[in-house]
Amino acid sequence: PNCGHQFEPNDAIREEVEKELRSKAADWQKKKNEEFQVRLDDEKRRMQQAMEETIRKSIASDFENKLRLLEQNNKDNEEKLKLSRQKELEFLQKEQILKNKEEELEITVQKKLQLEREKLSEELRKIEEQKGSARENEFQLRLKEMEKQLEDQKKLAEEMRRRAEQGSSQLAGEVQELALEEMLRSAFPFDTVLEVGKGIEGADCILVVNNNQGIECGKIIFESKRTKSFSNI
Repeated sequence: PNCGHQFEPNDAIREEVEKELRSKAADWQKKKNEEFQVRLDDEKRRMQQAMEETIRKSIASDFENKLRLLEQNNKDNEEKLKLSRQKELEFLQKEQILKNKEEELEITVQKKLQLEREKLSEELRKIEEQKGSARENEFQLRLKEMEKQLEDQKKLAEEMRRRAEQGSSQLAGEVQELALEEMLRSAFPFDTVLEVGKGIEGADCILVVNNNQGIECGKIIFESKRTKSFSNI
């Protein structure tokens, strides 16, 4: 150079090489950063899609399970309703038969009473005609016998009425229990209604309460009575 400065050619070459290397390194780092960002974005997008697909399948599976459970509950409720209606019809038929038998029994008793009264009146007329002491004693005995027969007929009629009412009350209780179970199944389709065996006091049915996963979390005991006032004994 004209300035008269002296320098080593190697220094200029090294500086130029280092500058070029730094530029290439920066370009390479930038390219790698861009490639990493692309791969990172692709991985995020893939994970997001996989998560969305998993959630969608989970929701669809849960919905299908609940739908299937609801359809099964509806089918069971229809069967229970059919059975309840059938038993209610049988109860009404039996109740009508009992009423008819009671009416027939009442008519039979009244006819027998009327017949006995007529016989007694006829015997009394005969005794009045004969006016004999022996006949009077016989009449008294016959009268007591007739009174005893009338009393036995009344007791028999009362016993038949009592048995008829007892059978009607028991059948009505069974129909009422079925109606309670049907009402609970319709109101709580995802819970379970258990029947209680005959002879167990204080319970007609048990409602098993389930959570959203169908797992039991509690039980409620139900008892129904056909009365104006309910007392817990």
